Amino acid sequence: MDSNDSSGGLVVLAVDDEEPALEELAYLLGEDPRVGLVLKASDATDALRILNSRQGVREAATAGQAPRGSMNQATGTRVAERTDVEVVFLDIRMPGLDGLELARVFSSMAVPPSVVFVTAHDDRAVDAYEVGAVDYLLKPLRSERLSASIDRILASRTAAMAEPVQQESGEDEVIPVELAGTTKLVPRSAVRYVEAQGDYARLHTHEGSHLVRIPLSVLEDRWRDAGFVRIHRSFLVSLPLVTELRLSGSGYVVRVGTGPDCAELPVSRRHTRELKDRLVRATKQAWSQR
Repeated sequence: MDSNDSSGGLVVLAVDDEEPALEELAYLLGEDPRVGLVLKASDATDALRILNSRQGVREAATAGQAPRGSMNQATGTRVAERTDVEVVFLDIRMPGLDGLELARVFSSMAVPPSVVFVTAHDDRAVDAYEVGAVDYLLKPLRSERLSASIDRILASRTAAMAEPVQQESGEDEVIPVELAGTTKLVPRSAVRYVEAQGDYARLHTHEGSHLVRIPLSVLEDRWRDAGFVRIHRSFLVSLPLVTELRLSGSGYVVRVGTGPDCAELPVSRRHTRELKDRLVRATKQAWSQR
């Protein structure tokens, strides 16, 4: 089952019921220097067996305790609470449990692995987002796209270690966007501001912008509790990223971010009072927590 037995680096599991696709995925993963060990499984049952068998790798000498886990109703088998497998690269359409169902099984673990879907089908990105996928790769695989996915995994792991406490409002929402035939999952926390473009919305991040088929009004309602505020009929901003509010010749403007990539956006008269009130409340709350 191992295509790479080097020490250090990420421990990953590749799952695909088609042997040529599985071998290609395992080879490309093994070529990345940040991957230390590649395990292979041909279906969901095989994948769960591997994850369960590796529960004891990380906790090898814990006073002879039996492996802990719970019985999963979907599979009828015990699922380990944790495993040393850190990432699962997973096909969606497989016999028996498909990739989406398997990802839901992972979510029952105390410490689930990150999941990246690798598929020939571009119509399941929203479903992938709903089960918490980190990325969504389309076949045929390209090594540079796989490398970018590993970049994202490592960045998310670093962020999780740096900020172990999550907001009570829930996990960070992820938005699937299409880019040159590839579905990219953009976390809400990466969005600086949103710009209305007809029935679409453009998400502006530090890396660039992405067009999604979601009206700005829908994002306004959905992201209000996450700190986003409407400042104009065409703009929604992340309140924690607002660094300046000032009066200009044509009305108020806000500055979002700092440095050369900051953005200045107009504030309409009808939204000025609410923006001021929320900025004041946010400042008072920050000071009260010191």
